[in-house]
Formats: sequence, C-alpha cells, structure tokens
Amino acid sequence: MQRVRSFALITIMVAWSAACFAQAANPAVDAAYQQSFEKWKADLVEDVKENWLSLAGLFWLKPGANSFGTDAKNLIVLPEHSAPSHAGEFDLQGNEVTVKFVPGSDAKIEGKPVTTAKLQPDISGKATVIELGTLQMRVIVRGERIGIRVKDLASPAVRNYGGPIFYPLNTAYRVTATWEPSDGKKMVDVPNVLGDVTPTPVAGEARFKINGQDVSLSALGGDPKEGLFFIFKDLTSKTETYPPGRFLQTDPVVNGRVVLDFNEAYNPPCAVTPYATCPLPPKHNQLTVAIPAGEKYNHKAGLR
Repeated sequence: MQRVRSFALITIMVAWSAACFAQAANPAVDAAYQQSFEKWKADLVEDVKENWLSLAGLFWLKPGANSFGTDAKNLIVLPEHSAPSHAGEFDLQGNEVTVKFVPGSDAKIEGKPVTTAKLQPDISGKATVIELGTLQMRVIVRGERIGIRVKDLASPAVRNYGGPIFYPLNTAYRVTATWEPSDGKKMVDVPNVLGDVTPTPVAGEARFKINGQDVSLSALGGDPKEGLFFIFKDLTSKTETYPPGRFLQTDPVVNGRVVLDFNEAYNPPCAVTPYATCPLPPKHNQLTVAIPAGEKYNHKAGLR
C-alpha cells in the first residue's frame, strides 16, 4: 500500500512539474492581448479575401497585341461566363500598355464606359483598374516582366475560404529586440517566387534571443517611426509553417527597441493563390531555430 501511495505521489508531482513547466514556457495570455490578437487576425482574413483569394489569373504580356476573353483561342483566357468570348486586346509597346475593347464589351474605368485607354501599372502607385463584369484587371510590373493581374469579385475561393490556422497564442514568442539602424547604404538580394532577385535596402537589424539562441533579422521595409517589415524563415517551415517563409510587421521602434510578436507572423499571399509574386527571405533571415508561433500551413493540402 505504501508503494502505491508513493507511486501516486510521484505521479502527482511529475504532473504538477509538467504543468509548471508548460506555464513557464507559455505564460498566461490576458484578455486584452487575446482581444487585440483576434482583431488583428480578423483584419488579416479580410485582406486575404479582398486582395488575394479573389485573384483569378496572372498573364505575362508579349510585345504587341495580346487578345483576351473567355475563348481558349485568346492569349489571355478569362474565367468562363465572366466576359465576352473575345473582349479586346492589350498592346505592349516597350514599357507601355494600352487596351482596346471590342464594341459591346461593357468595359469601364473608374465607373465610366471606355473603348480604349493607356494603362498605368501598379508601380506607378495608382494602377489603372479595368472593370469587366465581375472582373477587375490591372497592369503589374515585376522585374522585366509586364503582366495583367485579374481579380474576380465573385470568386468561389473567397466563399470557400476556411480561414487561417494559428498556433496557440504564446507570449514567450513576443520578444523585445534591440534595434540597430543601418547607414542607409546596406543592400541585400531579395529573391521572389518568379526567380527574380531584387537588391533591397536594409533599414536595420533587430537583435534578440529566442529559445536560448541569439539571432537577428534584417528589416526589408517599413519605417522605424511607424513599424518595420520582416520576411523570415525558421525550422518549423519543414513541417508546420509555409515552406518559403512568413511575413512579420511590428509597431514603431521606441528608444532603440522594437517588439517582434511572432504570434502575428503570417503567410505571404502565395500560400493561398498561384497568382501572387511574393518576395522570399534573404539568406540572413533564414533562421536555424524553430519558432512555433503565428500562422501554420497544411503541407499535405498545399494551396487552400
């Protein structure tokens, strides 16, 4: 009987120790933080639905005329029942794109009927948006490529989206980093999913310790006064998170320190659509530590 009691006591002590360890590893999440996270996640879902799941095509233009419509004979084949069989042509001359619509196509720009127009690309900061039924089309520039990105406002992908899956909130992965601004001259090569490499200025580095390891991440966008942008990859990408890497945004830098909340690490648009042209983490931001926080990814299912 004494042995049974001793065994039971040992079992209780082990369970209590495990619970204490788990609590230390995953500090309690207060209600205010939980509410803030849920608001952030709702905004993320809305952005994914509005800007990425609605994408229905990405077509790289060849010099000269590029016909478009729902007929398979067009160079740009639009979703069925979304437009006329032949709706018009995009004409690429040098770096300029113009569009000409066939009569009766009912195309609009800024809500006004149009038959022909010169199109401003996305890199201008004010891309021309063509409205054709439930479709929206605009010119995008990626390196030396010039293409047409198509969005379908009635896309079934939006209706069928099940939402992102996240690790449980863990404030141990909300770390405060030391911010070391660059001199404005440092550049790093940032690849993208198309195979292009773009030299990108580094705003600075965030240095911190996570899981007992000293690491640093280069900020590839944003402003210390408003918030920084990081692209990173960690060891969880092998089995649980998006293989190419994830994005992370921060609040402003304060007194030389910045909070990196990896609970808000999220997948790039390429995780949900083949029509995005996502940047990938440079070598320095490919970490040799696992960060099991933030958005996960179904490796077996692939694109959702």
